[in-house]
Amino acid sequence: MDNIQSIKNRFGIIGNSQALNYALQVAAQVANTDLTVLISGESGVGKEVFSQIIHALSARKHNPFIAVNCGAIPEGTIDSELFGHEKGSFTGAVDSRKGYFETVNGGTIFLDEIGEMPLGTQARLLRVLETGEYIRVGSSKVQKTDVRVIAATNRDLLERTQQGKFREDLYYRLNTVPIRVPSLRDRKEDIHMLFRKFAVDFAEKYKTTSVQLNDEARELLVNYPWPGNVRELKNIAEQISVLAPEKLVTGPDLRHFLPEQPAVNRLPMLAPGGHNQGNGDFSNERDILYKLFFDMKKDVTELKKMFFDILQNPNIAQSASFQDAGAISGFHSPNEAPVVSPNIISAPAPQQPIILKDNAIDHHEEVEETLSIADKEKELIEKALRKHKGKRKDAALDLGISERTLYRKLKEYNIHE
Repeated sequence: MDNIQSIKNRFGIIGNSQALNYALQVAAQVANTDLTVLISGESGVGKEVFSQIIHALSARKHNPFIAVNCGAIPEGTIDSELFGHEKGSFTGAVDSRKGYFETVNGGTIFLDEIGEMPLGTQARLLRVLETGEYIRVGSSKVQKTDVRVIAATNRDLLERTQQGKFREDLYYRLNTVPIRVPSLRDRKEDIHMLFRKFAVDFAEKYKTTSVQLNDEARELLVNYPWPGNVRELKNIAEQISVLAPEKLVTGPDLRHFLPEQPAVNRLPMLAPGGHNQGNGDFSNERDILYKLFFDMKKDVTELKKMFFDILQNPNIAQSASFQDAGAISGFHSPNEAPVVSPNIISAPAPQQPIILKDNAIDHHEEVEETLSIADKEKELIEKALRKHKGKRKDAALDLGISERTLYRKLKEYNIHE
């Protein structure tokens, strides 16, 4: 326990929750080995700090350490960044360049957001982990490196392997030693302690008195879900330190700084038993969109069938009313009028009987609607951009996806803002 406390003091870690202490204990135990470590946890929990702890306590501590955000490097250049390239290997390669695995030889490389790494790069990384060998882009010469890899993710990599978005062999190779960093809402006993630390730091930074919370504000602070974890708590503490009218913050004062609700997906959720975790990254948007459009087509098909049955049986048509049609098609509110395709029938005013003749329509042809997920997804993105006048951040929030995912979708569908 003394060892854990010394690590906390050295790296400025605040908290005494059991889950946090266990994660630190595993990091300290594995540091002196060369085992690959996979750090998992939500965005903002401090996964990079754990990679620094492992490097600083290892025999490689005097050698280079580099952190690479795999989600921030374009797919076309990530191979060159990691493994280097030869002159002329692609457009713009005017000189040869060393990659991170060459420059950090003997040290530690931290691959953040490993779940965003392209499949082709995953195959190259697996070879490095298994044999220590890599090849520069545009070269045929095999080179060796001695680099310890620490990876981190805020995604469920096992689920992504089942979706075909992450190599299963790489997942098990990375997951030699897993470390789970707890979210802030899972360590409520540490929230107020962290807030006080941040408040003192900002008071010193801005040459003012540190803010304090009364009992109501403290209770509100502890029970807020903190979707952004420690990063969000630090931002809120800074806002309060600068903008709070009084140094003793009350519950109503604190509510002005806390969002009413954390951001949630506005698109339909999967039925119970689905895999959507609602983490704001919209990891399985195609599953959700598929269900949405399948249900829409089912409703339209049932509505068409209902009117076709009426056409085939005039006796039903003479006794049917618009209210009956609404009940059959699933419109239960008297204020909701059924939506009828103009290609099928021109409906009279609500509450009036529908009178049809046998020769009203010579034939009925069911038109199959498109079920292309990509087309519907592209259409939704374009609508969101038009609605928010091209503002990506607002459009991404409305769609329930991250701004980074929206940017990737714009490139994928060649959407011009």
